[in-house]
Amino acid sequence: MGQLLDYLPIAAAVFGIPQYLPQIIKLKVTHNTAGVSWSWATLTSLNNAAWLAYFILSEYWTAIVPSSAAALLAGTLATMLAMRGRATSRAAALVSAWAALLVAGYAVAGHTGLGNLLTMASIIQVAPSIWTAYRTERPTGVSRGTWMLIFGELSCWTIYGLYRSDPRLITLGITGVTASVLMLARIRRTTTQASRL
Repeated sequence: MGQLLDYLPIAAAVFGIPQYLPQIIKLKVTHNTAGVSWSWATLTSLNNAAWLAYFILSEYWTAIVPSSAAALLAGTLATMLAMRGRATSRAAALVSAWAALLVAGYAVAGHTGLGNLLTMASIIQVAPSIWTAYRTERPTGVSRGTWMLIFGELSCWTIYGLYRSDPRLITLGITGVTASVLMLARIRRTTTQASRL
């Protein structure tokens, strides 16, 4: 069983590498930003860059490709949203403060300091997406495909974190799975309401 669980990062990579493509494609095709958070996309890019460093330091080699892909694609999405006026100076200041905290955590306490901050990163990262989607009357710009892929990837990381007794991966996984379920429920409710109109 243990050998099978060792392959979970590969399964996570299958879900993780393309996960932001559905949102990018939907935004490119529809130009619809309703319910999509610039802060979420930017924090996702930033946090995945930090996770990349953590995975390298922890020698989780199979996690390097999905975290790199997430950093790049979420960064692309953040740029697209900024070009459509979704970035605010207040949000940019908060993201910058978080980036400075990540750097300081690593500078002061190395791998452990970065890891401890990354335990909180998943909560900080998903909060803007949930807040935006639930405050938007009809979040029709949110991609179901992206949140299904996030659910798949972070389910794998939850199980792998439990297997490796890594509290950071467990927190990342549980937070992401919870956020995915909330977002998919919001998308479903919006779709159901639209079909009734």
